[in-house]
Amino acid sequence: MTPRRRAVHRPADPRADEERAGTTEARVIPLRVEDRRTAWSDADEVPPGTEPEDGVPGPWEEALADVLAFLRRRMEGDYAVDEFGFDADLTENVILPALRPLYRSWFRVETIGMDNVPDVGGALVVANHSGTLPLDSLMAMVALHDDHPAQRHLRMLGADLMFQLPVVGALARKQGSTLACMPDAERLMSSGELVGVWPEGFKGIGKPFRDRYKLQRFGRGGFVAAALRTGVPIIPCAIVGAEEIYPKIGDIKPLARLLGAPYFPITPLFPLFGPLGLVPLPSKWYIEFGEPIRTDEIDRADADDPMTVFNLTDQVRETIQHTLYRLLSQRRSAFFG
Repeated sequence: MTPRRRAVHRPADPRADEERAGTTEARVIPLRVEDRRTAWSDADEVPPGTEPEDGVPGPWEEALADVLAFLRRRMEGDYAVDEFGFDADLTENVILPALRPLYRSWFRVETIGMDNVPDVGGALVVANHSGTLPLDSLMAMVALHDDHPAQRHLRMLGADLMFQLPVVGALARKQGSTLACMPDAERLMSSGELVGVWPEGFKGIGKPFRDRYKLQRFGRGGFVAAALRTGVPIIPCAIVGAEEIYPKIGDIKPLARLLGAPYFPITPLFPLFGPLGLVPLPSKWYIEFGEPIRTDEIDRADADDPMTVFNLTDQVRETIQHTLYRLLSQRRSAFFG
């Protein structure tokens, strides 16, 4: 006996009826922008026309390629070092990237007057010095490379103690620093380099917190004489924010003499908290580059005139001091700008 087939009832499809009747029309309902966004997010797909092109590397791939290219250059010796030991390849690929998190995220440095720094040619940047450890010079170096349109390298003049320290001295040479002496300064500026000097020296970075933002003596004005001999402009630079990173409230002088250091600081966190006390406080920084002071209009023979050197040195110092007071009056707090 043949089994009976059970009838299956399907719901009516109105489109089928329209097709049979020959009345089917293409109905396009435009989506609003909001509907399109919802549809794309629901489908978890990238909208047409925005997919990454095949063969175009992403940011991580580019970073990896740069690292591999850098390592290959180092292994093959395909990089240049000048007579002072400056290694531009190492500076741009290792030293500057290591400092950028401090510059951008920790201190949140803002620069002012960057257009006062020339794109080419020699110039002398003169800045105040502070902070117990000389991080202000390093932040100025990052600023002039990253925020200047010409990405200039700052060739810093440092004290002999810095070059005697293991590792630090070698890295300073690689970064482009050299001994703060007249012959080196003149050679750098004559060859078109941007030179940085901090005339306060250890008196500036090692001063007590109660004397913050009060400029110390600028030495004998050797930097001014070097600028006069080479005819390069002097650019006053004021740095606000560095005084608060390690507030120096004391000094263990016997220990400093034992270590051969100019001072052994006591801060609210060091040495009480050990290595954690070496983490700088996240103050808000401002670096302002003032209008250049021209020296090419002064007779170069006046570079040996003590009065001319003293007056120009005093002019630079007063310019930086007034700029510091102005920046301090404009900021809301030491840590929030």
